[in-house]
Amino acid sequence: MCGMPQQPPVRSTPQRLPRPDASMSLITNVMDHSLDEGYAEAAARKQVDGGGGMPKTLRAKLGLAGGLVLAALVVTVGAAQARVEAPVVAKEREELIDRIDRETEAADKLEDGIDALRADVSARQREALRRSGQSERTDLVGVLAGAVAVHGPGVKLVVNDAKDTSAGGDGDARSTTGFSDTGRVRDRDMQRVVNGLWESGAEAISINGQRLTALSAIRAAGDAILVDNRPLVPPYTVFAVGNGQQLSSRFQNSSDGLYLHALQESYDIRTALSVEDDLRLPAAPSVIVRTAQPITKAAPEKGTS
Repeated sequence: MCGMPQQPPVRSTPQRLPRPDASMSLITNVMDHSLDEGYAEAAARKQVDGGGGMPKTLRAKLGLAGGLVLAALVVTVGAAQARVEAPVVAKEREELIDRIDRETEAADKLEDGIDALRADVSARQREALRRSGQSERTDLVGVLAGAVAVHGPGVKLVVNDAKDTSAGGDGDARSTTGFSDTGRVRDRDMQRVVNGLWESGAEAISINGQRLTALSAIRAAGDAILVDNRPLVPPYTVFAVGNGQQLSSRFQNSSDGLYLHALQESYDIRTALSVEDDLRLPAAPSVIVRTAQPITKAAPEKGTS
């Protein structure tokens, strides 16, 4: 019995399973091709031409090594030179400070000698005027001019910068509002204080031991206050001889006293006013008149009818 020819069994082709990351094709592509093709081609060309990586030839290697040695040498020499010059600079600075101290000490000695000579001249003048019967008038002129030391009742006013005040910058006195944007005392503040005390009845005034006269000037040099070109440092202590209670009351009620109070309230400038029984004010360092001349009976007055 002939049977039907048997067909070979059909083998089924196994199905390929999908990749687990098939749903993340974009991320997979980025990871598989992290370097752009253009960059890859450029790197390959550079490697073929011998321009990539470290120098290949001995000459190039020696040149690189020489450059590194030169750079290290420059840095080393610079550091050594700075180390050698540092003591020299420090020594020069110390010598300059010592020179300034010596000159300052010499100037102070000369100033003391001038004060001693001036006191001797004033004493001799007073003695001569006493013998001529004009002593009282001369003493009055000397007091008003600031040429002689005085004492008497009055007020003591201390004006100081605000606490934790930094350096002010350009030293401008006050803004257009009349006050400052900092807590520093300025020259115009002290000008107003002095003018207010004069107006309130003071007969003699000094600031930090500097006697004021009709020729005195209160100016600023940066953040420093100068009285007759002598720098002062805060706190500024003002002595004013006069009727103590009356002087204090008038000054506090004056426009200048209110100005000082506004500085205290708005900018924390510290002030302290007290009435004193006896204040001692020194004579002015120098009272020199170069232009004005006294009118005597022998000399006719000019410019008058």
